[in-house]
Amino acid sequence: MTRIRYKSIVDEFSARIRSGQLSPGTQLPTVRALMESQRIALATALRVYNELEASGLVVGETGRGTFVRDSSLPRGLGLEQHPLSSGAVDLTFNYPSVPGQAELLRDGLRAIAASGDLDALLHSAPQGGRHHERQTAARHLRNRDIRVGGDQVLIVNGAQQGLAVTLMALLKPGDILALDALTYPGLKTLAQAHRLDLEALPQIAGHTDLDALEALCKRRPVRAIYTMPTMHNPLGTVMSESDRLRLAQLAEQHNLLIIEDGAYAFLAEPAPKPVFTLAPHRTVYISGLSKSVASGLRLGFIATPKALVPALEQAIRVSTWSTPSLTVALGCRWIETGVVDTLEDQKRQDAKRRQELAGQILRNSDVVAHPSSYYLWLRLPEGLRAESVVAELERKGVMVTTAEPFATTAHVPHALRVAMGSIGMEVLKRALETLREVVEV
Repeated sequence: MTRIRYKSIVDEFSARIRSGQLSPGTQLPTVRALMESQRIALATALRVYNELEASGLVVGETGRGTFVRDSSLPRGLGLEQHPLSSGAVDLTFNYPSVPGQAELLRDGLRAIAASGDLDALLHSAPQGGRHHERQTAARHLRNRDIRVGGDQVLIVNGAQQGLAVTLMALLKPGDILALDALTYPGLKTLAQAHRLDLEALPQIAGHTDLDALEALCKRRPVRAIYTMPTMHNPLGTVMSESDRLRLAQLAEQHNLLIIEDGAYAFLAEPAPKPVFTLAPHRTVYISGLSKSVASGLRLGFIATPKALVPALEQAIRVSTWSTPSLTVALGCRWIETGVVDTLEDQKRQDAKRRQELAGQILRNSDVVAHPSSYYLWLRLPEGLRAESVVAELERKGVMVTTAEPFATTAHVPHALRVAMGSIGMEVLKRALETLREVVEV
């Protein structure tokens, strides 16, 4: 009878949530109230809420209670691209583009078609790219103060694959990976897929707490740290030169591998030199052209110590074998002719204009952002729950992301990550005004 009773209560709550009778953000009765109203034992009441939470229908918050989640929103690690309702404005992903890029593509393809030895593009490249392509990628990385030869650069299918092959090649299941309490969701996905032991580091004013890292290294055998020192995602912060030096020193002292993500680093100029320059023999630097040029140009670069090249090449071989030759040829041509430099400068200016607009509209909100970032972090006022705000925004045709995909701790702050790089300025203006209406209560 107890099991039947428990299941019937779960089914009743589930039906009311899925039908909309219990809307997102609704607070459910306390455990004590549920016990009294349903005449069940404490263990049974706890089991009811635990199953509802495991099903993704509710979320329990320590000291606050149990609330209905919006089941229409993407769950897990927040990487799923969900269908937008008709006319909805997507502020969840960044696909920055500037006028004239289509013509650049036409010109680039014509130039490739007119060049010699097109037959070479019909064949697979060696793992990590052809020699001259790796040299071109190395020249591009000099813009980030990464000064290595082509023999220390590998070409991959975007920065995400760069992260994937790095974890595959250099870490093993059970290894301890330190990372920020708020970090890039794609890294979380990869780390969990590789069954790594994640240790979240607190952040002070948006920066990695290096005292906490030092204490962690003394307590546990940390194998690596993942860091975004320049244009942190989602906070947009830039690590100071002194902290970069200290991170390099801690890595040397505790034999850490540093995985440095520079996907958005092109937006911060000027910026301190990468951590790679301070610890070149134990840092893997990963970047790409998806944000600085085009999301469809899946071209990424790994700068690595020479000793790690064979392992990384092997990981590329067993995952995607190689990068598409035509894509690499186009990317290298744009690097060599200065197109990439021009686009990066245009996008820095574009991002600044968008941040200025957001600063004007959200001037009364608690916003964390870099002046030339394509995204911002909005802390919600006391009493507002992120899930309820997201659900209300979705009803008004605006899609944003909660802090949940970025959080690596049990505590998830009530905040929103707003991506501003994929839509026109007028549409962005209206979307930000809608956001202001919902959050500035």
